Amino acid sequence: MSLKFGLSLPQGWTMELAHLKDPIEAFETMAQVAQVAEEVGFDSVWLVDHFHTFPKPSQEMTFECWTSAAALARSTQRIRIGQMVTCNGYRNPALLAKMASTVDVLSHGRLDFGIGAGALEQEYRAYGYDYPEAPARLRQLREALQVILAMWTQEEAVFEGKYYQVRGAINQPKGVQKPHIPLLIGGGGEQVTLKLVAQYGDACNVGGTLETIRHKFDVLRKHCETVGRDYESIRRTVTLSCMIGETNEQAEAKLPAGLPGRAAIMASSLVGSPTTLRKRLSELEEAGVQEVILRFPDVLNLDLLRLFAKELIA
Repeated sequence: MSLKFGLSLPQGWTMELAHLKDPIEAFETMAQVAQVAEEVGFDSVWLVDHFHTFPKPSQEMTFECWTSAAALARSTQRIRIGQMVTCNGYRNPALLAKMASTVDVLSHGRLDFGIGAGALEQEYRAYGYDYPEAPARLRQLREALQVILAMWTQEEAVFEGKYYQVRGAINQPKGVQKPHIPLLIGGGGEQVTLKLVAQYGDACNVGGTLETIRHKFDVLRKHCETVGRDYESIRRTVTLSCMIGETNEQAEAKLPAGLPGRAAIMASSLVGSPTTLRKRLSELEEAGVQEVILRFPDVLNLDLLRLFAKELIA
């Protein structure tokens, strides 16, 4: 199996750090998970770009995405660091491109830049951002991608759009990776988002059942044919929840029996023993997946990360 494996870090967004009341201890706990992921063989770690807890905002800690990425760049050595995904509406894209360039240098060239159109209206409103309808957010994303690439490739970036204007912006250093930092566009929208991947992206990220993933990749392939892009030049990633146990029963017990939508969750997650997960991962690889980014509900149980790595990465 040639799959790569990423890990979604405990950042506080889903209350996974709520039992920790000291913010320093909470951040160091997140950093320790990243360090163990690096130690046991994960290829990448990923941060969400959200400001407070989900699904219900609370006073529990949620660490900011990009400052956390910069800190993790200095507390790890090998593992790649990415965002799943940066919300385009939260930062000016020219500034965001410069931030990313700096983090790429801080990490010695280990940044994966993930971006999407943004979706959580409550969060936008809470922080004073306008929340346009989805078509406008996607048009903004299209312009932002062009701005970001200009900032990474032009000596003095120039762009005149409806939403963004850049007039001779200098971005030095541009980062370490060549020709530029890998740009991952998250989302499975078939008419716009996956077309943006074909036009501008170095990587995509989708989710869902095996059938859904196959379908999304087929749509992406057709967009690539339309715009004259080599489909194989795009790194194909998926994000899935993972519950691993010594047995299938042990893993399935992590999902309460009466949980609404339990069957659908099972179908779009990795749940089971190492043997079961190995079969599921082989199916994903056959469907064209190149990297699986895992969300462990019990991510703070470092022994489970070590078990997954021993059985499925090594």
